Amino acid sequence: MKQPTRFRKYTLALIALFAITLLAAFATRRSPEALAGPTLPARLFEMRTYYTHTGKLSHLHDRFRNHTNYLFVKHGMTLIGYWTPEDKEDTLVYILGFPNREARKKSFQDFGNDPEWKRVVAESHKSAGGPIVQKIDSQFLTPTDYSPIR
Repeated sequence: MKQPTRFRKYTLALIALFAITLLAAFATRRSPEALAGPTLPARLFEMRTYYTHTGKLSHLHDRFRNHTNYLFVKHGMTLIGYWTPEDKEDTLVYILGFPNREARKKSFQDFGNDPEWKRVVAESHKSAGGPIVQKIDSQFLTPTDYSPIR
């Protein structure tokens, strides 16, 4: 049996990749009504804004990147996103998702009592030369019935 040429192998691979990509694009295409998901139960979202002491935002990023995110997930929190405002230095804004207020309360209690978290905070304060965060604002958000994220 004759072996296919290298060109033919690559052509067949590209055609297969294109077909898979095309199928995936059509499979995930949704109408605006489907995106809003009115039949999905709405979650509770919490937007938290951390104001760090001057020059300590990089320490906060390190703590989230290397420890906090893992511990949030461990304690049932859904990570939605993290942002740094363009017009404010030393500020981190992030959003977490929860099934409801009770689940949020339990998640944060368990997180705050986690020995790993206590160790991480102590170590990060030591490496940063003191506390990193000077102020935290928290706001609870409930999605509207037309919100694409519920």
